[in-house]
Amino acid sequence: MENYKKIKDGWFSETCYMWPGVSLSLEIEQVLYSKKSKFQQIDVYQTRNHGKMLVLDGIIQLTESDEFAYQEMLAHVPLFAHPTPENVLVIGGGDGGILREVGRHDCVKTIDFCEIDEDVITVSKEFLPELACGFDDPRVNIRIGDGNAYVQEQKNKYDVIIVDSSDPIGPGEVLFKRPFYEGLKAALRKKGIIATQGESFFLHKECVTNLVRITKELFSVSAYSYILVPTYPGGHIGICLGSLGSNLKMPCRNIPETLQEQLKYYSPQIHEASFVLPYFAQKMFETV
Repeated sequence: MENYKKIKDGWFSETCYMWPGVSLSLEIEQVLYSKKSKFQQIDVYQTRNHGKMLVLDGIIQLTESDEFAYQEMLAHVPLFAHPTPENVLVIGGGDGGILREVGRHDCVKTIDFCEIDEDVITVSKEFLPELACGFDDPRVNIRIGDGNAYVQEQKNKYDVIIVDSSDPIGPGEVLFKRPFYEGLKAALRKKGIIATQGESFFLHKECVTNLVRITKELFSVSAYSYILVPTYPGGHIGICLGSLGSNLKMPCRNIPETLQEQLKYYSPQIHEASFVLPYFAQKMFETV
């Protein structure tokens, strides 16, 4: 993986085998951090117009300008679809953004967090404190290790499991395979919900249809939601959801006004609208 080194004339360009022929470029003012951990290359840049940017193995994970869209939807869609989410597991997401959003729910009692690369947490605490504040919540229990191995040991424990994975390369590859999803299902309590990073139905059709197939086969209720994120290739990313009984496509709890005022993207209306797919994607998923 060499593309993380390719900053040319002050521009970072994300190119990857997952989207051949496509490149997303952002102008860089300063390299704030660049080091290889035990698992992956970690880079933090100060961009010209998008704030700080976290990049893992050459792939953009977030920018400060639009991170809220991804963090809010991946957290609040499953949490508001569940009637009483008390025990939550978050796998991946070492920046802390998902934890920040889960922590906004007063009904949540425990938040177990599993991240394989401790260096991502350390770097995020130093350079991305507005996301890493999620680690400050006293309900958070941090476990450094393989999320797949951890979830296989859990049975009937969680109301909601959120998987904030990187792309299916390197340490994140196992999180896109059926045995992992079987483990997620076994770890859920009654009416439990999983929500996983679901890639792009424009750019990653094979990967997305595989995830949709797995959740359809394993869960009594499944659905696919999508989020607009300008600094992800294609401008959007999906959430693959599975449930043991809870309805997914509309919130089943009212959002407190005080919480809604803290958010920038999620609302009850956008929750429902995010499941309305373009016609080609709808047809693609119907044939799975």
